[in-house]
Amino acid sequence: VQLQASGGGLVQAGGSLRLSCAASARTGSTYVMGWFRQAPGKEREFVACISRSGGSTDYADSVNGRFTISRNIARTTVYLQMNSLKPEDTAVYSCAARYKFSSYEYTTSKASEYDYWGQGTEVTVSS
Repeated sequence: VQLQASGGGLVQAGGSLRLSCAASARTGSTYVMGWFRQAPGKEREFVACISRSGGSTDYADSVNGRFTISRNIARTTVYLQMNSLKPEDTAVYSCAARYKFSSYEYTTSKASEYDYWGQGTEVTVSS
């Protein structure tokens, strides 16, 4: 399984970006898809995730109300719409997928519960 993230770039504070992450195999089999980020010199942190059904989502407090996660009907692609970006959002954003059996509404913010990871896309927010 390969996860391909895209959509990163340089944006001014207050601007928006939309990240995408496409799964290349076992399409339709992902249970949870999530986004994590790692800023220079910091540990990786959870950003957002979405359940298999798409009906349940979870967000880090730092992005709640500004970021929106969604996925396509085929459950092969996950998106992260990032609005009102702040300089502290600067990081490499990676997508992750969980293939272990879970309920359709299950979500998790724990990196250890994801099975596959994408290579990351860099987001830089200038002040």
